[in-house]
Amino acid sequence: MELIRQERAADSAAVPRGRITFLRRELVRNKYLYLMLVPVLAYYLIFHYGPMYGLMMAFQKSYSPVKGIFAGTWVGLDNFTTFFNSYYFWRLLRNTLVLSFYSIVLGFPAPIILALLLHEVRSKAFKRTVQTVSYLPHFISVVVIVGMLSTFSALDGGLFNVIRSLFGYEPMMFFTEQNMFRPMYILSNIWQGAGWSSIIFLAALANIDSQLYEAAKIDGAGRWKQLLHVTLPGIMPTMIVMLILRLGAVMNADVQKILLMQTASTYEVSDVISTFVYRSGVLEANYTYSTAIGLLNGVVNFTLLVVANAISRKANSSSLW
Repeated sequence: MELIRQERAADSAAVPRGRITFLRRELVRNKYLYLMLVPVLAYYLIFHYGPMYGLMMAFQKSYSPVKGIFAGTWVGLDNFTTFFNSYYFWRLLRNTLVLSFYSIVLGFPAPIILALLLHEVRSKAFKRTVQTVSYLPHFISVVVIVGMLSTFSALDGGLFNVIRSLFGYEPMMFFTEQNMFRPMYILSNIWQGAGWSSIIFLAALANIDSQLYEAAKIDGAGRWKQLLHVTLPGIMPTMIVMLILRLGAVMNADVQKILLMQTASTYEVSDVISTFVYRSGVLEANYTYSTAIGLLNGVVNFTLLVVANAISRKANSSSLW
């Protein structure tokens, strides 16, 4: 028995040494690749994980840049309670969820549909042209996008009002109409991001085995049947993963774009949690209160991500982890 114990101890000691040796060889063999990874790790450590100690402000009464975070007075969950009891809470929550809901329902299928259409195109020249044109809006600044929307919606000669006049409607000020904010925000996001987001779905389509299409043709399946029984199942894991990531950002909104599009008359439908955090933290210097709201927002997003991943893992084999 003593001999067996000694052998087991020697084996357990040999395993870590073997792993260390393997790690050293891996680092030496791919040292330049790991060296390229250093700036990426440094970025996340410095700008994402490093400042996380500042979340302590969410549980403090006030923050002084001179005294520092650790000099604040602890108030527990008072900041969260104040936000829940705020007059703006339900409006902020409603607007955030409505924008996220329509963005998912309308925006998520858009790049998938575009990728499927491009996948069916046989002319390589036409396909490359459409891809290039659809990618370009992604590289346009949000400020420029909002400026374009402002120009198109101008009362005098704006494209939107010109189209309205063709159908006999009177010109309108789109940026001051509450019922126009959400369509303009969501549709412009789709136009700007659908082409770029379709890249990952095009890559997934390219990985589908061509023999599956040949087998489907032999069985008498047309284009529509091939789409339903070969193409969509082939990209379903990618779709599920992208949907999970999208659900993990439900409480987020493009705060820069909303602030640029926002007017006094559209506050009722455009004010979201992110813009409220900006006003509270940056404009009003209420750092502890805005930190609490931001922390709550992040916790909700993280919870939705974990729940969506767990449901997907139980329902099928596709999940983030």
